[in-house]
Amino acid sequence: MHHQLRTIPAQLCRYADIGDVPIASTYDLEACVGEIEAFFHGIADAGVIPISAGGDHSVSYPILKALGRNEPVGLVHIDAHCDTGGAFNGSKFHHGGPFRNAAVDGVLDPERTVQIGIRGRAETHWDFSYETGMRVIHIEEFHEMGLQAVIAETRRIVGNGPTYISFDVDGIDPAFTPGTGTPEIGGLTSREVQQLLRGLRGLNIVGGDAVEVAPPYDASGGTAL
Repeated sequence: MHHQLRTIPAQLCRYADIGDVPIASTYDLEACVGEIEAFFHGIADAGVIPISAGGDHSVSYPILKALGRNEPVGLVHIDAHCDTGGAFNGSKFHHGGPFRNAAVDGVLDPERTVQIGIRGRAETHWDFSYETGMRVIHIEEFHEMGLQAVIAETRRIVGNGPTYISFDVDGIDPAFTPGTGTPEIGGLTSREVQQLLRGLRGLNIVGGDAVEVAPPYDASGGTAL
């Protein structure tokens, strides 16, 4: 039982680890995206709410294609980067652009999207977020507003519609999570992320993911924790 939430997960729902998405086309990015999407169509058809562990952030795109097939979903996105960049080296299938792809495909509602903890050197890549009405909360504004105000605004923006939560571990300061490929200093603390996620309780959550953990960069294992 969790000491604060006073809950035991097994008493709230049925859950299981269903393993990895089988990938046959490891050298064909577009085919990989299709395989992931097809897998999650099966999950959605079964009425299961998926919580997925990446992998890099590109996996969110095919998951959203499956979960948003009937109605565009809202998004609570915790990250150092907006991940709404365009094609890179000739391909749109990369970890810096999943939410652009999802919005363009009509499976993500940008006006019901909140991106929290944004910072670092890649700001010039995020024009799409602003142009489509996504709410971007940079780390400086997060601290100016305060945690409870951020939670309140997030809940207001996503409303009662279907909502996906995507958590990139680099949203947390690398002092706590060094095991990631694109660390940015000055991030959220582990405790702030816990409080933020708990503040979303009761929303219409249709799925979520945790991505961008790179264990070889952190021999201590602390990032995974």
